[in-house]
Amino acid sequence: MNPDKQIIISGLLAQVNTSPYVIVIDYTGLTVPQFTELRNRLSDNGAKCTVAKNSYMRKALTQAGLPDVGADLVGQTAFVTGSEEVFAAAKVLKNFGKEFKKPEMKVGILGDEILDVEKLKMLADIPSREAVLSQLLGLINEPATRIARILLEKFDPEREHFKSGGAEESSDAPAEETPSTES
Repeated sequence: MNPDKQIIISGLLAQVNTSPYVIVIDYTGLTVPQFTELRNRLSDNGAKCTVAKNSYMRKALTQAGLPDVGADLVGQTAFVTGSEEVFAAAKVLKNFGKEFKKPEMKVGILGDEILDVEKLKMLADIPSREAVLSQLLGLINEPATRIARILLEKFDPEREHFKSGGAEESSDAPAEETPSTES
């Protein structure tokens, strides 16, 4: 094999080995500015879009021991890999596809599983890790927040309820003596 080809395949292999996923897209019809915008959006979410010959990527995937997606490696394909969550990359691809009608997701590999287009779209609909953690934190804090609201409502000294009905003024001072009329 030509040494130049082997260098390219080795680079693709390194990229595939460091990524927990690979998403294959068909970028036919994307203009250069659109493709640049797609790459920027993916980069903002920890993903990278690489264009390589299908035969090179097929060899890199085989050398990495990943499932065979050779049937989907036809036409103008690009490969999305990343170090972050697959959800974010899938969401970028789905939203970009809605906005520009291109690219189209073809197939994905997550771990040892092959993901069809429907599974990739389902992944895109899953909220990010930060969003899920935020929702979980909200659920954990909800009971404490309710208790704090109830206590504030009952015992807030600024509220009229507390002034009139909650605590009565106590008088520790002696009562005034009325002058006696005895003489």
